[in-house]
Amino acid sequence: METETLYFVIPCYNEEEMLPLTARALIEKMDKLISEGRIAPDSKVLFVDDGSKDRTWELIERLHRSVPMFTGIKLSRNRGHQNALLAGLMTAKEHADIIVSMDADLQDDIDAVDGFLDKRAEGCDIVYGVRSSREKDTRFKRWTARTYYKMLARLGVDIIYDHADYRLMSRRAVEALEQFDEVNLFLRGMVPMLGFKSDTVSYVRNERAAGESKYPLKKMLSFAVEGITSLSVKPIRLITSLGLIVFLISLAMLIYFFVLWCIGKTVQGWTTTVVSVWALGGLQLLAIGVIGEYIGKIYLETKHRPKFLVDVDLDEEDRRKEEKVNNQKH
Repeated sequence: METETLYFVIPCYNEEEMLPLTARALIEKMDKLISEGRIAPDSKVLFVDDGSKDRTWELIERLHRSVPMFTGIKLSRNRGHQNALLAGLMTAKEHADIIVSMDADLQDDIDAVDGFLDKRAEGCDIVYGVRSSREKDTRFKRWTARTYYKMLARLGVDIIYDHADYRLMSRRAVEALEQFDEVNLFLRGMVPMLGFKSDTVSYVRNERAAGESKYPLKKMLSFAVEGITSLSVKPIRLITSLGLIVFLISLAMLIYFFVLWCIGKTVQGWTTTVVSVWALGGLQLLAIGVIGEYIGKIYLETKHRPKFLVDVDLDEEDRRKEEKVNNQKH
């Protein structure tokens, strides 16, 4: 296999504290891979500024001016991690043969890329970075993560256990992903749906070196709901089953109270009535809420709004300046 051009795609949101450390680690890794002949010399690191409110974009521009290997795009506003990642993938595929996506916090072991390239040499179009253990997580986070993955599997979602968004994808895999036109993105569940040859590489997840996590509990819960409702309709089917069960129970209770009435036993009924009303009311509200979640997603999908808008592309700006200079010479 010929030496391929590799692009790192790094979504960034308010990462001014972390970015210098990330850039240093990435440039060392890229130089090493290029010197070993594992990737082409025109390989690059593409930072995606997801509408940061700090100096993240200023640092990306500075890195680009000082080291040509660094480049970046700036989204017109904050669109969320998944959309920012997709924007980077779609930009990088125009120039790269293979793309590695990872977060800016360096918690994903950058040396796992060597294993990615080994699997790529074996013909894989997709290589997933998988955590070898969760010993560094709190007990609560370990339990919720395992429960969530098991729930997705039971709902029929094809998901890679303990995999986030640290992966290698070939250009044809990214081009195939581009054909998925949905607005509600959950890339961890969408990429396995591509079906190309894939494998996994295990690594030990590191602690964040600087800055704060951009995924507090509220965002994690929202992301979890997004994953379930974007990839499975089983929650609606479960509501149908639950409704049927409640209906059968109500019939059984009706027969029971009718028999008591026939044999002359009186039933006070106040507690039963109140509990039944509250239980059925709660069940109905839950059902409406779940169905409403799906209707909301249908509403967003029918609008066909763009998933992201690129405000600035540093490489594109460089090309325009170069063309302008060449035109002036002629």
